Amino acid sequence: MYLIFEGVDTSGKSTQAALLKESYPDAILTKEPGGTKLGGEIRRLILHEGVQNHKTELFLFLADRAEHYAEVILPHRDRLVISDRGFISGIAYAMANHPEYRLDFLLELNRFALDDTLPDLVILLKTNEALIRQRLSKKSEDMIEKRGIDYLLQVQRNMIDILKQINIKYHIYDASEPIGTIHQKIKGLLA
Repeated sequence: MYLIFEGVDTSGKSTQAALLKESYPDAILTKEPGGTKLGGEIRRLILHEGVQNHKTELFLFLADRAEHYAEVILPHRDRLVISDRGFISGIAYAMANHPEYRLDFLLELNRFALDDTLPDLVILLKTNEALIRQRLSKKSEDMIEKRGIDYLLQVQRNMIDILKQINIKYHIYDASEPIGTIHQKIKGLLA
């Protein structure tokens, strides 16, 4: 099973992905961008140095996604693969950066990068302005987070819209619930 955790920065997706890995020790835990050697470099470039051209940023994310699929997802499709982020984020952030990008265009690019293999399940952790503000105050912000809370909330709205428009199994959980409660609900989906 190929499962991706989605949500904007500070929503708790990385925490939930790590908890699920603890519950399923044989699972593969990975992330986008950064789940491969190339992805690590792309992550560093985008999150810490910044990219000036929006098309460059889009293609870097797609390059990471294609490499990640070939190196991590495809070879382990017989196991539980847990990914911290995936193509939903890629599309949602691209649409927030450039509203003129159409969903069908971005979906086609992502299907190409993923050899038309979409995840079996998407878990979206939905947050709110107060929770984002509280959690961002406890960490240093990367280049994406510096775009602001309104930007992150727009990305989240995009994620929800995307999930509603494509044919993929998904569940949305309130990120303000206790971590253990969310984890138990997610484990219940896999039982």
